[in-house]
Amino acid sequence: MNVLVVYAHHEPGSFTAAMKNLVVEVLGRQHKVVVSDLYAQGFSAPAQKWDFVTTSGGHFNYMLEQKHAANLDFAFSPDILSEIEKVRVAELVFFVAPLWWFSVPAILKGWFDRVFAMGVAYDGGKIYEKGLFRGKQAMLLIAAGHPAEYYNETGRHKASAVQFLHPINHGTLAFCGFDVHEPFIALNVLGLGTASRAKVLTDLQFRLEHLSDSPQWLIKYS
Repeated sequence: MNVLVVYAHHEPGSFTAAMKNLVVEVLGRQHKVVVSDLYAQGFSAPAQKWDFVTTSGGHFNYMLEQKHAANLDFAFSPDILSEIEKVRVAELVFFVAPLWWFSVPAILKGWFDRVFAMGVAYDGGKIYEKGLFRGKQAMLLIAAGHPAEYYNETGRHKASAVQFLHPINHGTLAFCGFDVHEPFIALNVLGLGTASRAKVLTDLQFRLEHLSDSPQWLIKYS
């Protein structure tokens, strides 16, 4: 299996980095694993006109220019094209990031904006179960700073961590046709001691080792 890890954290000593490293270690035993380290790559988040080798002319509509580029044999800028090719080859994609303002960091949101292009990841009438990434799997691995009691309808945040991630799991990944695994969300990472940190990583390792024989699906199309 070809595995892609899209990693969005700048600190190699972070818990997010530890999760990324564990994915590489565990999945790398049996599969080919490629990592897109967005900060190390200097990936640019904003969607810009120069994301395309050529444009259609006239009024600039970014999504329609994406479709135009896709129809011209993927006439995207090299940084976008490189990431698109990684996704096209991958059968399983992990997105590893901290929870930032109840979503993902801007660099990863920008990666979605630029890489999951119209005509590449979705198109008119080709969304959800007909999305262009149908048959691929995706999973979020998220590190959150606050404790578990914050993440429920009576807690400080008035919603679960999974609810906060709905726009990514459903509105991005499932929208493009991915079969989406239940996210792995590490809570209270700012307060974890050594033993607690090790326990969370052990739990993640168990999930990773049993993705095939005992998957936990959030959304399943195929």
